[in-house]
Amino acid sequence: MACVKRQPSAKAVEAASAGAPVESVLSHVADRLATIRRERRLSLDQLARRAEVSKGMLVLIEQRKANPSIAVLVKIANALRASVAELVDVGGESPARIVPADCHRKLWTGPRGGSATLLVGSNGPDMLELWHWVLRPGERYDAPAHTLGTRELIHVTAGTLAVEVSGVTHRIDAGASLVALTDRTHAYACVGKKATTFTMVVGEWHSGRGD
Repeated sequence: MACVKRQPSAKAVEAASAGAPVESVLSHVADRLATIRRERRLSLDQLARRAEVSKGMLVLIEQRKANPSIAVLVKIANALRASVAELVDVGGESPARIVPADCHRKLWTGPRGGSATLLVGSNGPDMLELWHWVLRPGERYDAPAHTLGTRELIHVTAGTLAVEVSGVTHRIDAGASLVALTDRTHAYACVGKKATTFTMVVGEWHSGRGD
């Protein structure tokens, strides 16, 4: 599966302001969602029930009229037994595959210019994802609980990052790392007056769980 550049619809609108992908990703998500859904032989009604996302929202996404938030993308991917990387066209199953820099997908833009970029990921249902994050002073990203057993590896390259897991805050300075179980609510925040940058690996496993 190759990275293909497409132009988004001029009528595209954000489905959610918090965590919504930028418009350049919209057409990739629309095309991949429709393709994978048909490969799985799922109707919109069936996918809506599995993902706990409204049929209307799925229709808007496939028509390039709505940008789903990261949380909605995760729900849809799980219901399809796929990965977010597959939905945004940076997944792959070959023994080795280069993802060029211009194919990385910025899936969140913060109110002060921060960003979350999915660099590359494996196909589902078991999946690994590599992310690059930038949080500006005062920015915070609240994430919903992931699938049972999901873990994140975080390495801070600049600034100081606060990671909140189950109400407990962990402060990580530049050069330090963190491993966290994120099958529970969690959040990331920039600490201090300097922008925080960090790399994150997400490991999510579904095999053998009967889902």
